[in-house]
Amino acid sequence: MIRAIIVDDEPLAHQVLLHHLTAHSNINVVGQYYSAKDALCVLAKPGIDLVFLDINMPELTGLELLKALANPPQVIINSAYQEYALAGFDLNVTDYLLKPVSAPRLKQALNKVCQRAAQPLDQQPQCITLKVDREKRKFALDTIEYIEAYGNYVKLHQAQSTTLATATLKQLSEQLADTFIQIHKSYLINKNKVTAVNHENVELTTGAIVKIGKSYKELSRTLL
Repeated sequence: MIRAIIVDDEPLAHQVLLHHLTAHSNINVVGQYYSAKDALCVLAKPGIDLVFLDINMPELTGLELLKALANPPQVIINSAYQEYALAGFDLNVTDYLLKPVSAPRLKQALNKVCQRAAQPLDQQPQCITLKVDREKRKFALDTIEYIEAYGNYVKLHQAQSTTLATATLKQLSEQLADTFIQIHKSYLINKNKVTAVNHENVELTTGAIVKIGKSYKELSRTLL
């Protein structure tokens, strides 16, 4: 059972979430708060596993609340504004939903919550070791913007360099599923590096543009 609270100054947002959550018996909403300030004391103590969090609230914003917590629980942001998505993912939120949230989209977000709960964050791989030429080299995941298939190899695209390593995209897709998402048969992108998405492309923090494959268009909508 996942103990959750809702923090949002809009009563209708509470109603929509509670309605959709009736289909998820593993989510127990134990508190509802209409300001981030009211939720601060509750979240400063252990016992809450998940927060459904709005961003634009009076006195204290959702992002300010997150920054104030030493050990925040998992967070699903529920906002009417997509421009805060990058800041949210920089604070390691589990997912970012746009209002009005739909039942299928909420289900996707809750699946991510369950995956993280089964694999605590401090156990998730932060680096990957790959063979480059004749040596093994370690790469920090947060330095990799996207990974490109290249025959029996992959190209790791970082801000200042591209490295050819021995691996397949399929192997890395499975290994790095928590941080990277496949948006094309030839590309994996780092979800934390996304700055903009349209129907055809994803833009990353360095300005790199990566094409979205036709069969991945629906999945790519979850990026922001």
